[in-house]
Amino acid sequence: MINYRYKKYRIFRGSLLLLLVFLIQPYLGLKVVAQDTQKIVEYKGTVVDAQTGDALPFVNLEIAGTNIATVTNSEGNFSLKLDEAMPNAKVAITYSGYKKLLVILKDLAKTNNEIALSAQRFELDEVSISRPKDAYTLVAKVFSNRNQNYLDTETNMTAFYREAINKRNRSASLAEAVVAIKKRPYTNAGSDLVGVYKARKSTNYNRLDTLAIKLQGGPLNALYADLIKYPEYFMTPATLSNYDFSFGEPLINDSKMVYVVNFKQKENILDPLYYGKLYIEAETFALTNAIYNMNVENRKRASELFVKKKPNRVKVYPSEISYRVDYRNTDGKWYYSYSNVQLEFVVNWKRKLFNNKYRIKSEMLITDWEEELGAQNITNKTKFKSNTILADEVSGFRDPDFWGSYNVIEPEKSIQQAIDKIQRQIRRE
Repeated sequence: MINYRYKKYRIFRGSLLLLLVFLIQPYLGLKVVAQDTQKIVEYKGTVVDAQTGDALPFVNLEIAGTNIATVTNSEGNFSLKLDEAMPNAKVAITYSGYKKLLVILKDLAKTNNEIALSAQRFELDEVSISRPKDAYTLVAKVFSNRNQNYLDTETNMTAFYREAINKRNRSASLAEAVVAIKKRPYTNAGSDLVGVYKARKSTNYNRLDTLAIKLQGGPLNALYADLIKYPEYFMTPATLSNYDFSFGEPLINDSKMVYVVNFKQKENILDPLYYGKLYIEAETFALTNAIYNMNVENRKRASELFVKKKPNRVKVYPSEISYRVDYRNTDGKWYYSYSNVQLEFVVNWKRKLFNNKYRIKSEMLITDWEEELGAQNITNKTKFKSNTILADEVSGFRDPDFWGSYNVIEPEKSIQQAIDKIQRQIRRE
């Protein structure tokens, strides 16, 4: 095997994302006593565009008056679990470019569990009056206003995390976890701490063939996509000059105008940087969303960032690296709420006619930050380590009610099919 040291580019201090190895890492879990004594009601549904009927992915749903929240999956489906004592709970649905909607969850059955959002439009002439003179200046304001726009106190959060590895179009590994997060204030440089409370996984090593592809860092990877808290993994005020910025069409989000900024690395920059869109609230200059990709045209340099170890006889390079991060606002303060990281790698063995393509997806959702899950008890000894592989040390899928009252991201059809297949195999055994 060859060890590849991570190349420390000016804007990318190391990578925690992919490990091609045959090793087993130690695992430290968070010991918490949980009490699921209350009766829970689960609501499921789909969010669609009112005009076209198309499903809307990554829509934010939050129970009014609480910090309980979820998002729709890529197919527009969602699941929310609530105490039975909240029959009239209202859910606020927000999505950039659409009107905010309040829905009483118990009334979902009247609409066949479908929620329709209407697009919200405005006159561009009104926007241009207050728009900053250039997109570069606007992005710089995101960083200069960080301390007043984002959480400035330590917060104990609960989150759901999922990672899946597919070889070609077939599931090879699936791991899920409920985690506790000790979220450090955005106003200081302290790193967040993560502890795994409950987790399960299933891996088909035969499908992975002779190469064990594992995701190192688990929920930490998803958390480090919080580019306001960890700008060193994305861009910093000092590296803005590496990019070209331009304005896109602005949007409305929760009745507030949001600037859209397109960005890409300058042509004279050789290191693999990023391109995509930033969504910035016009009034406060807070980053509300970011959707972007890494430039992987230079295969060698991109591979060095992500592949830590590999056999000598194999070439591995990324063909797609994409990110999404969303922020939520509570009482005037924004905080990380959801991230989605997708990596596609081509694995090419010497003397083999065909290569293999692996797709790795990880996502994490903050589901609450009143139910602390013992986050205050996470220490440097019990925290999840950046070199830990979640799928190596957990098991599960035998219990169909494994998650109990904890909110999760509704699985997409392909993931649900994989879960159903796993459980059928377990029943046969």
